[in-house]
Amino acid sequence: MTSRRRILSVVLAAASGVSVFAQATTPTGPAGNDVADNLNLRFANGIVAVAEEKIITVADVMQYIGPLLPQIRNEARNEKEFQERLEQLQDSAIQDLIDRVLIVKEFRKDEKRQIPYHYVDNAIADEIAERFEGDRSKFLAFLKAKGQTQRDYRREVEENIIFQYMQGQQRKSQSVVSPVRIETFYNENKDRFYQEDAVHLRLIQLTRTENETDATLTEKANTILGRLKAGEKFEDLAKEFSNDMKRSKGGDWGWMKRSDFKKEFSDPAFNLKKGEASNVILLPEGAFLLYAEERKVAGIQPIDEVRDQIERILLQQMGRASQERWLERLRRNGYVKHY
Repeated sequence: MTSRRRILSVVLAAASGVSVFAQATTPTGPAGNDVADNLNLRFANGIVAVAEEKIITVADVMQYIGPLLPQIRNEARNEKEFQERLEQLQDSAIQDLIDRVLIVKEFRKDEKRQIPYHYVDNAIADEIAERFEGDRSKFLAFLKAKGQTQRDYRREVEENIIFQYMQGQQRKSQSVVSPVRIETFYNENKDRFYQEDAVHLRLIQLTRTENETDATLTEKANTILGRLKAGEKFEDLAKEFSNDMKRSKGGDWGWMKRSDFKKEFSDPAFNLKKGEASNVILLPEGAFLLYAEERKVAGIQPIDEVRDQIERILLQQMGRASQERWLERLRRNGYVKHY
């Protein structure tokens, strides 16, 4: 485990594995200039908001959204859609930057809560090692290019750690879902838990050689079936005989739905019960034997099979709702001015 990961695990508790450091850079080139022009038109004085004592500028927003611009550009179907998504992204970035200030303020209200000095030192040392190949002169040149002092940068690093920590604490507070709530969700959303017919398939492929006839292929396949009926495992026979790419895994293709199969295989596969093998399937490319390791029948999955899935869904919902309530309280109690 790297020292950065140790810092995250100790300091951020249950926080997500997002990097402590903002890796974003202000986008350059024509696309970046167009986005900057768009923001400057919206915020003529270069200031987008003030949160507490922090002034949030167009440059801050540009740095924040920079890594996401190629994605929304690629996903947008036309220029109009790109501009709409860009404006949504800008608004979301501004709110996130404001919330970040308010969250750090909330942390600092409790004087007993402190980020140990050496955690920040270690984090910066890791950053220099990883991003600047251990060359402190490159790091200082980077700060100079940003117009940032070492003290400012240190504060930024500390606030990033605080931000992650506080978000982690919010997620950690939502850790229990009652059985009643799980059952209620299941009963109200049963359609979400419909499953198609599925088979956990193993397969043996005997590839047809130049002089191979249907008769010789069938004879080879029936010999293998005989050994299976005599008690040998299909998995072991696949490792010995199969010519397909899953041979080393005992012909294991995992769970497959009817729609995953070629027509020639779908009916034989789904006529099998657990632990059964098919008859020989002859095709131009060779002979095939299918084996049903497990079967799932189409229908609504029982609650016991999806209980963990429902719990994860509800925890995510509760976490989002709790965090939004928390942020709304911070916004009400903090000083925020939008431009």
